[in-house]
Amino acid sequence: MNTVLIIGAGGVGHVVANKCAQLPDIFQSIHLASRTKSKCDAVAEDVRSRTGISITTHSVDADDVPATVALIREIKPQLLINVALPYQDLTLMEACLETGVNYLDTANYEPRDVAKFEYSWQWAYQEQFRNAGLFALLGSGFDPGVTNVFTAWALKHHFDEIHTLDIIDVNGGNHGKAFATNFNPEINIREVTAPCRHWEDGAFRET
Repeated sequence: MNTVLIIGAGGVGHVVANKCAQLPDIFQSIHLASRTKSKCDAVAEDVRSRTGISITTHSVDADDVPATVALIREIKPQLLINVALPYQDLTLMEACLETGVNYLDTANYEPRDVAKFEYSWQWAYQEQFRNAGLFALLGSGFDPGVTNVFTAWALKHHFDEIHTLDIIDVNGGNHGKAFATNFNPEINIREVTAPCRHWEDGAFRET
């Protein structure tokens, strides 16, 4: 039986839970955990109403490695999908290493008190995951993530060369509110107020 543990019950966790439920041949057992179990319960009920699939919910603090390890050992998943906050990536990677579970996230690590995000902190775990025979897929959200896959596919199958790629990241639909961020408000505000890094003349520039 393939078991998945999803950490995070926000908007992205909601989508991930629904997507996993749509793949019952791959994910026979789905578990959803966050600090607030009632959020998990609401997501699980929505998934059940849409797909008929039941999700087991749990409460866990993703900053607490021993608590996360205990939950993983109870559930025994083959994969942990991390859609919690980006500054919880390393603690969840530590828990996966300790329990021998594969890891996937949608956003690269950034420190809790500094609006700076890059992959070097997570890449430092590469040898540990390799030596443990585990897989860690980083940054597999929309952009970067699936947009990289779409671009590689387009270049391989439809174009001789691509010089410029614009990715437009927006919300769809009408949520009835005057303003809403397109994902976690804290992280969104940190990102839009951080210095911009872009590629120019063969190097990354910061402005």
